[in-house]
Amino acid sequence: MSLDSITANIDKSVSEFFEPISKGLGEIVFYSVPVGGTELPLIVAWLVVAGLVFTGWFGFVQFRKFKLAVNVVRGKYDEKGSTGEVNHFQALTAAVSGTVGLGNIAGVAVAVSIGGPGATFWMILCGLLGMASKFVEVTLGVKYREVHEDGTVSGGPMHYLRKGLVDRFGEGAKTAGKVLAIASAVMVLFFGLFGGNLFQANQSYTQLASVTGGGSSTYALFFGLLIAALVGLVLLGGLRSVASVTSRLVPAMAIMYILACLVVILTNVTALPSAVSTIVSEAFSPTGVAGGVIGALIIGFKRAAFSNEAGLGSAPIAHSAVKTKHPASEGLVGLLEPFIDTVVICTMTALTIVIARPESWLKAREGESIGGVTITSDAFATVMPWFPYLLTLAVLLFAFSTMITWGYYCLKAWTHLFGRSKASELTFKVIYSLFVVLGSLMSLGTLIDLADSVLFLLAVVNIIGLYLLAPIVKKELNSFLEFVRRRDAGEEPEEREEEPVKSL
Repeated sequence: MSLDSITANIDKSVSEFFEPISKGLGEIVFYSVPVGGTELPLIVAWLVVAGLVFTGWFGFVQFRKFKLAVNVVRGKYDEKGSTGEVNHFQALTAAVSGTVGLGNIAGVAVAVSIGGPGATFWMILCGLLGMASKFVEVTLGVKYREVHEDGTVSGGPMHYLRKGLVDRFGEGAKTAGKVLAIASAVMVLFFGLFGGNLFQANQSYTQLASVTGGGSSTYALFFGLLIAALVGLVLLGGLRSVASVTSRLVPAMAIMYILACLVVILTNVTALPSAVSTIVSEAFSPTGVAGGVIGALIIGFKRAAFSNEAGLGSAPIAHSAVKTKHPASEGLVGLLEPFIDTVVICTMTALTIVIARPESWLKAREGESIGGVTITSDAFATVMPWFPYLLTLAVLLFAFSTMITWGYYCLKAWTHLFGRSKASELTFKVIYSLFVVLGSLMSLGTLIDLADSVLFLLAVVNIIGLYLLAPIVKKELNSFLEFVRRRDAGEEPEEREEEPVKSL
């Protein structure tokens, strides 16, 4: 029996076994209600409402403190002797690498095909709201992180849900906190193995095979082993190694991709005003979109919410390792993440497609089933016929950066569940690398759908925790702003001792 037959049989068996589970959970997590002639997934509304609430609660912090956030990333307010593993810039790029990926390339194309150009407007709005949610969860991630004896740091929802609830409500919340911590760790681990790892490997190999004229299972296995080795090597070095790679890879990827978008846009610069006008006008009076304005709004919000992961609780795991004595300083850095991911990169993709108007996009708008990567690739090919090769490189780099970041997220979830021994960590790294190989050989689409449901189920738990702990975030923000005021005035800021880690 050939390797192709073996993997096909495994794919089929796994799908048949997990399909009822995946379908059942998906119907619960992504339950939709009819609104204005279309369907609104309640989980998307949950995420958007959280963005609205936190935007109001913190006085439009994403706009008022945007410049301050940039200055924090630049290192203007760094303090000597701060506990942590990486600087603000490295923490930001590590987290961004987990969200900037295939969704920015393929997902946006699907959004502007189904929801029309107007979906871009709502996508931007949702990204701006998500900045506030990201600020809250990242601040909590740093506030309740654990610093280990070897200097490494662990943070994320499994820590701030556990310790934050006790801090706010007393010992009576201890059991609830522990249960939520375990549940969040399981959800992060499950999604990371399938959505953050296996899916990325599968899609990157699929794109490579399509550009090179197809491939066999032997080539797929070789590709998987090569990527698995690279991922394993980076993970062996811990977050410092991940941050070292992403701090170089993410800016390079983003610049390369944005420059390519600008080439298409500037080549068709006379069409730019019309494209912008179309995006704005169709946001409020779309043509050919099911549900009209509501339909375009829902598609845009859905794409943004799925892309930047604001409120899901994943990014605080990377941000928690930053060197700082003020949790809110990294919270401000975190709010830049949805801006980069959604407002900049997703918008550039949408503009490129709307301006280039590739034939595949026009066909997709008429109802034909065309892959998002194909539409984006065709848009670039209207100006640069060789671009599909460059896009393949971008897909590979985006997928690789996502895999190593989610590998770190999963490691923290794993050690929370099974302990921090060297044997435990090595076991996880071997398992994670094996999933890369599996991803190159089979799709396991049912398990990936299940992983999506699990991750967005975490958003339900996480955002409830964010609401309950928001007053603590406000105190942290005020503390950091006072520190900034003193530093800018040339006064000696009060020395802030980091609070001892609470072991529960």
